[in-house]
Amino acid sequence: MAEAFNSLFKAECIRNPHLPGRDGPWRGLDDVERAVASWIDWYNTRRLHGELGMIPPVEYQAQFDAAEEVVTAA
Repeated sequence: MAEAFNSLFKAECIRNPHLPGRDGPWRGLDDVERAVASWIDWYNTRRLHGELGMIPPVEYQAQFDAAEEVVTAA
């Protein structure tokens, strides 16, 4: 699983200039840190996820939490 994530990270953040965080060329460690942070934010919050019905993970989590509240309240 870690290898798959690492490959995805390299393909999307490092090699693809059209995705979030890739504002290159990077001139130093600060540029790389900003790019990685931006990509991770996009990956965890805004990307459309096929296994989640093509919605962002944050939206899916909000739906899940709302459903849990209904079950807990019942």
